[in-house]
Amino acid sequence: MDESNDVQDTAQLLIFICGVSASFHLSEELAALKSIKGTTTGEDIFIQVCKTMENLNLHWSKLASITTDGAPSMFATTRGLVGLLNSKFAERELAPTLKVHCLIHQHALCCKVLKWASVMKVVVHCVNYIRKYCLKHRQFQAFLSELESAYEDVLYYTEVRWLSRGRVLHSFYDLLPEINTFLQSKDETVRELTEPEWKWDLAFLTDVTEMLNHLNIQLQVKGKLISDIYSIIKPFEVKPVLLVRQVQKLDFTHLPATQSYQLSRFPVEKCKDALEMLQGEFSPRFRELHVNGKGIRLFQNPFAADINDAPPSLQFELAELQNCDILKDAFKPDSLIEFYAALPEETYPNIRQHAMKMSTVFGSTYICEQTFSRMKHTKNTTRNRLTNKHLHQTLRLATTRLQPDIELLTSQKQAHSSH
Repeated sequence: MDESNDVQDTAQLLIFICGVSASFHLSEELAALKSIKGTTTGEDIFIQVCKTMENLNLHWSKLASITTDGAPSMFATTRGLVGLLNSKFAERELAPTLKVHCLIHQHALCCKVLKWASVMKVVVHCVNYIRKYCLKHRQFQAFLSELESAYEDVLYYTEVRWLSRGRVLHSFYDLLPEINTFLQSKDETVRELTEPEWKWDLAFLTDVTEMLNHLNIQLQVKGKLISDIYSIIKPFEVKPVLLVRQVQKLDFTHLPATQSYQLSRFPVEKCKDALEMLQGEFSPRFRELHVNGKGIRLFQNPFAADINDAPPSLQFELAELQNCDILKDAFKPDSLIEFYAALPEETYPNIRQHAMKMSTVFGSTYICEQTFSRMKHTKNTTRNRLTNKHLHQTLRLATTRLQPDIELLTSQKQAHSSH
């Protein structure tokens, strides 16, 4: 779930639910869109969640996990939604659910440690100078066209968009000679564009943000299981450590822009400090994912799981499963859902239950972000009187995976009133 304001400043709370049947059929749907007129505290959101559970006749004991962003109203341990849910589960004597802080949001927060204002300030100034006035913008586009550049334009930087900085830096770095020439023709001198040290900073920041953007794009793929996301996050936490060692040896194999820019003396310490800062930011932010790492790993490959580390309720079943050659031969890591659906329920009830829980975990709130984008297009300045009920229905149709049986619907006999 996630919350955002519409064009009329009404707080809209999106609640998506992923459910799994006994045959491991996954269903992911928009459960509710709740319009909050007043405050959006943890208590306000908690009340809306309880209403949704009641309206849909859902049992709290079936709730396996909850994924939100890191806002205090959502993730605070006392008066936030997560804290209030913990209290509710304790009152009902239910096992606590798995709490996930949106991994894409966590990644975006990690990226913010690499501010490097000295680079971004110059880049934003140059881009704004070119694109602020229509005439200069057209002249710059014509200039690139005359040079037969691979780029047709330079991109705007938008801080709230996760991938914006990487794309802007990449295009700016590639167009640096053209941008400098164009600015000089307009008597706009930006001395940093000719300074070797600043250009190296730009190249290094371009490489690092490109690497971070690649991870972000991998996390945004829809339909990924939590085990797939965990497999993406784990190696990335190691990469900054490896890069530090390589940079200390002046090896820029994995930093192509930095490698292509030959500087007489590379500022190794500055590069090393930035990478260590990035690595230090990743470790604590993804700690909650590692806390559940054994359970995720067990779901990802039950044959490789350590029986001694598994919960007691699963140990006997794991011992039997890991020594069953037929099931071991049938196991394929890229088709986990099909494998668990084929497991005999009478023999492996607890392993199937664990797999059901893990298969429904949302790794991020990306589906909410996509729906908010649809909401901005649906309820815009020219359609701002669209009711909340109709907005919910429109977004439900836009996000549903259900396919109507048109032939069945058209074959039904319908009564028509006489005219």
